[in-house]
This record gives sequence, C-alpha cells and structure tokens, in this order.
Amino acid sequence: MVRAAIAAAAAADPRDVPVGAVVFDSTGRELARAANAREALGDPTAHAEVLALRRAAAVNGDGWRLEGATLAVTLEPCTMCAGALVLSRVSRLVFGAWEPKTGAVGSLWDVVRDRRLNHRPEVRGGILEPDCAALLNAFFHTQR
Repeated sequence: MVRAAIAAAAAADPRDVPVGAVVFDSTGRELARAANAREALGDPTAHAEVLALRRAAAVNGDGWRLEGATLAVTLEPCTMCAGALVLSRVSRLVFGAWEPKTGAVGSLWDVVRDRRLNHRPEVRGGILEPDCAALLNAFFHTQR
C-alpha cells in the first residue's frame, strides 16, 4: 500500500513536496490517489491526504464516510490531515516516514489516538521508511 503512495508522490508537481497518498477500500481496491498540490493549486489545504480523501469520498458508495478504508501515505500526517482522516472515519492509516517537526500521529502530537474523539483508526508507521524518506531528501537537496 505504501508503494502505491510512493508512486503517487512521484507524480507530484516538481514545485511541491513529494508526498503521496492512496485510499483503499476494505477489499484492497484503490479508491483514489493524490500527491501534494499546494504549489500547483495555490491551496494551503491541498495536501496529498486531503486530496485523496476528497476523491475517495466522491467515488465511495457511502459518501464521506470511509469506514473500512485504509489511507496509505508516504509521510506521517500533519494535524490537518490527521483530523481529516479521523473525521472521514478511515479505519486504518499506514505511513512511511516519520515527521518529527509537524507529525500528528505520534511524533509531535497524536491526534488519531486522542481518546476524546469518537473515532480512532488503527495506525502503522515507518513502513518503507527509507524509500519514503529518500523522496523527501532528494527534493529538499535540490531546494538548497
């Protein structure tokens, strides 16, 4: 699943941080994929996770509720994206690289496991972490 997210990240506009996200239904069928598009769209909310969740909700037979779905992403989600996946009722999150500066799934915050929320997805982080981190390192190397 994270390999599909890596492929999605590779399709990102070269101006955007290469983060990819893919939503799978409960049978493992891909519902939607996206890459970061903040620069391309001029939209601060155009993170890969948000775009993929929007697209998945549009094709999902149950509307915005993505119960049973898995979100695979190359980088630990930020607070906005973690909140979006909780609100969309995603059942599982798998991600590659940890993000110690802005990560909201265990690094800096832990939005998805907050017991005050009515939905808490299953989480597995660090999947294919070296591959996911390499995408980011290569991008930021060219920015310096």
